[in-house]
Amino acid sequence: MNIEQLHQYCISKRGVTEHFPFDEDTLVFKVLGKMFALVPLGKWERGEASITLKCDPDYAEALRAEYSNIKGAYHMNKKHWNTLYLSEGEIPIQLLKSLIDHSYNLVVKGLPKKLQSTLL
Repeated sequence: MNIEQLHQYCISKRGVTEHFPFDEDTLVFKVLGKMFALVPLGKWERGEASITLKCDPDYAEALRAEYSNIKGAYHMNKKHWNTLYLSEGEIPIQLLKSLIDHSYNLVVKGLPKKLQSTLL
């Protein structure tokens, strides 16, 4: 998946906006103001593609055990966030999409019911 496809996949979800809250390099996707994906654009340009996603803690550990290029996220709570290093090609596109969906859904579940209803 290239950066344009990744961008399109994330931004097409209901209630999603994109921001650069940390610096000019880190693209952050939010659903109703809450982060669900972080993408370091400079690394993509250098051929070091990665994405950081929220993840259920037990699932996060299982993914790290199965895939050597999924690690606890740098500068994030490693219990709840994984970084997927995509340039090594070990992660199938369907799994990547599934993990983006998982992150999005976790964040949506954490929103107040009133906000969740705006996404229906």
